[in-house]
Amino acid sequence: MTLATIWSWLFVALTWILALGWLRQLLMWLGNSSRVADLTHAGAAPLRASATPFCTPAKPDLAVIVPACNEEASIAATLRSLLASQGLSVQIIAVNDRSSDRTGEIMAAEFQNFNHPKLNENLQNSLQILHIEALPEGWLGKPHALAKAAELTQADWVLFTDGDVLFDPKALALTLRYAQAEQADHLVLMPDWIMASPGEAAMHGAMHALSTWTLHLWRVADPQARDFLGVGAFNLVRREVYETLGGFAALRMEVLEDLRFGWQLKRAGYRQRVVLGPGLAAVRWSQGAWGVVRNLEKNLFALYRFKTGMALFACLGLVVQIAVPLAAIWIGGWARLGAIVLYASIIGLYVASRRVTRVSPWYVLAYPLAVTLFLFAHVRSVGLALWRDGILWRGTLYPLKELRAHAGHFWSSRAE
Repeated sequence: MTLATIWSWLFVALTWILALGWLRQLLMWLGNSSRVADLTHAGAAPLRASATPFCTPAKPDLAVIVPACNEEASIAATLRSLLASQGLSVQIIAVNDRSSDRTGEIMAAEFQNFNHPKLNENLQNSLQILHIEALPEGWLGKPHALAKAAELTQADWVLFTDGDVLFDPKALALTLRYAQAEQADHLVLMPDWIMASPGEAAMHGAMHALSTWTLHLWRVADPQARDFLGVGAFNLVRREVYETLGGFAALRMEVLEDLRFGWQLKRAGYRQRVVLGPGLAAVRWSQGAWGVVRNLEKNLFALYRFKTGMALFACLGLVVQIAVPLAAIWIGGWARLGAIVLYASIIGLYVASRRVTRVSPWYVLAYPLAVTLFLFAHVRSVGLALWRDGILWRGTLYPLKELRAHAGHFWSSRAE
């Protein structure tokens, strides 16, 4: 047997390993994704009908923390959607975190309008504005804003969200009732990703497909599974649990504070739930495909805990995912058959996961290009961090040495 023949069979084997891996992800998704609850589905109707109305004027049922840094384009709509919440009493604490634009001014205007007796009839909700002028040493901006705002509430439940999320009036009541019915300690509502361009949809579809290799939403509720989740747009937690874990003060130098928060809760043994709710919460996360790359700049290197070797290994994995099936189609034979199984499985994932992604299966045609752009985002995230010797976030450069010193990891079987 010649060396060329050996390499040929190794390539065929690699193609089929990838193909069977993708087929496994598809079969797992088909068999289990229905276990993720949808609060807007007909099956949630008994929950709505039987739930006891919230009525505790002395103390809000829920506090919502909204940090915002230079969010003048979206903060007014976010606050108005929260203030329109129905079915419970909500304390909204909006944080103007060192903004250099009109964010603070807009917050103040919304406060005045909401408290105007002729403009506001929804007296069950309240709005409070917190202005942060300086960032203490040893803190990242967002964890600091979240931690300071959380000190201002005595509500039993706290929702941490972002300054560009839009909420349906029923969203908070539905999610809180579900969390209580499930006796959950932490609940993540998967928000709609508002996609105003084909590039955003293509990137969202490809990233979701790749995420199925490492995250299984239906396993998040399983205390024996490693799967966990935290989403900045919607992290709902019992205040007692939040305080027991040390709050965001324990994550003061964490870039991925939302994901790390979910990791801490799961590894500490608290009950975690993930739910869907089309139309309940929505966010425009990026402006076009390049906007996705820009938004991933601070996140991707942090995901690998600022370990260059691990990040480069992930890049190599993406190169394999891109190049091997394309080469297999060109080579033909058993390799081409493996590539067909691989791409058929990815198509199946796009179809089966549409209830989560809201991405048309036709965007699978852009999958190779989208994954290539995702690879570029990885390389860019690592390269810029190493070149700057830090992470640039909202105008502040955080030294890489300090970030590495405080970075835990996401792979141990217990909390640190």
